[in-house]
Amino acid sequence: MIRREPDPQQFAVTAALVATVPDLHRHCRDPWTVIGSVAAYLAGAAVTVADLDVLTSVRDAQTMAGHWQAHRDVDYMPADGPRFRSHLTRFHFGELPVEVMGGLELSGAHGWVPVRIGASTRVDIAGLSVPIPTIAEQIRVLESFARPKDFKRVELLKALPARAP
Repeated sequence: MIRREPDPQQFAVTAALVATVPDLHRHCRDPWTVIGSVAAYLAGAAVTVADLDVLTSVRDAQTMAGHWQAHRDVDYMPADGPRFRSHLTRFHFGELPVEVMGGLELSGAHGWVPVRIGASTRVDIAGLSVPIPTIAEQIRVLESFARPKDFKRVELLKALPARAP
């Protein structure tokens, strides 16, 4: 019998989703989606997961900040501050940090542009329905971010088989 080592990243992602997704479904009034490294991971890409990024409306980000106040990371300062802006709050529910970005905008040649997800799908994890952008939509968004780590994720997403979510 071949024994596979458990993937510690899978445990961290699942734990973060179990801690947050039920509340997001319960308290968010507008559509929300998981983006970034966790979305790519859930689509099947062999990425390193840094944190759980949740894209919400400003209203829902404010709601979640109040609901999750006890888990808030009050000292967090994002590294890409001048390039992105949003109603951002970082939380800790365990090993994987959770960032809720309300009304995320990207600075570009035409000023501040809202980051919108055009097409999404759902992935079932631990009995939870988790919305993520389609692979094509993840690629589009990551290319617009134009950071080296995003281009690496694009390569990994493009390498996925056609049947991936």
